[in-house]
Amino acid sequence: MNEAVNPGGPATPDDAFWSPGAPPLFGQVTFVGIGLINGSLARDIRRLGLARRLVATSRQQDTLNEACRLGLVDDAALDAAAAVQGADLVVLGVPVGASGEAARAIAPGLRPDAIVTDVGSVKGSVIDLVAPFLDMRRFVAGHPIAGTERSGPAAAVDRLFERRWCILTPTGATDPLAVDRVAGLWQAVGARIEMMDPAHHDRTLAITSHLPHLLAFNLINTADDLEGVKGEILKYAAGGFTDFTRIAASNPRMWQDVFLHNKAAVLEVVGRYVEDLLALQRAIRWDEAHVLFNRFESAGVVHREVVRAGHAYKRPVPARLQADGYVIAEAPVQ
Repeated sequence: MNEAVNPGGPATPDDAFWSPGAPPLFGQVTFVGIGLINGSLARDIRRLGLARRLVATSRQQDTLNEACRLGLVDDAALDAAAAVQGADLVVLGVPVGASGEAARAIAPGLRPDAIVTDVGSVKGSVIDLVAPFLDMRRFVAGHPIAGTERSGPAAAVDRLFERRWCILTPTGATDPLAVDRVAGLWQAVGARIEMMDPAHHDRTLAITSHLPHLLAFNLINTADDLEGVKGEILKYAAGGFTDFTRIAASNPRMWQDVFLHNKAAVLEVVGRYVEDLLALQRAIRWDEAHVLFNRFESAGVVHREVVRAGHAYKRPVPARLQADGYVIAEAPVQ
């Protein structure tokens, strides 16, 4: 059964989520990977004083240099085992398929009582991949449902997680105290917590996040492949096309891993979507106006419910990106 924790919460100010002057939740937090999600979490942890020291590790020295230059972390190291030494919390922010290798790399440096969590969009595969290397009593699988299509340390923003859901998927082996500490961190940065079975998470996100990304990628490529149309895409693309395909600019490596590691659930929802699309195709072919109207009307009702539930929002964008003409877009990328 799913269990929601702190489903409400005011939008402002900072102390609505975390009391100023309160003791830090953690001594050292180490980020394995420091892109949009981990970078944004680092900004919030620093802003709110939730940890005494922030450290990052990555396979790319340029990424670490940028994270330090932006003030996201206090220190950084290419050696993952060295970076996690002394950490009481480690946050994996790597592509899903790299989770096992990341766990293997950090394992020699972990404190026995260190908690490890992750921010990946697939939970079942991540749990399976890290299990050979970590004490699974101290691993709390998680997924903050927030983001943008941008990536890298420079994409990090403040308050990305406020009033967004963060799904935690502990297993029967997970220490409840570790779950509580991870949940407390996400609540402190403004997220709403829900506990969910890993398999149920993966089925749910297959339809709400993974399928929309697959459709966006494919629509862009279909339009690009149509003979004689490519120039018109750039010239005549209207709001509908650009809004729908915005997420096609998301990190391709990350999404490649998402689809391959949530294969069964994605294939199931793709099959259902194809069936529904074929039904619309038949309605168009046979001039079944009532079928089209009913399907479009019901879709509009559901969309309005989504908006009322607070899942369409203006995402914060760094001033450095706004200066480049980046437009604040509606609705989260998950």
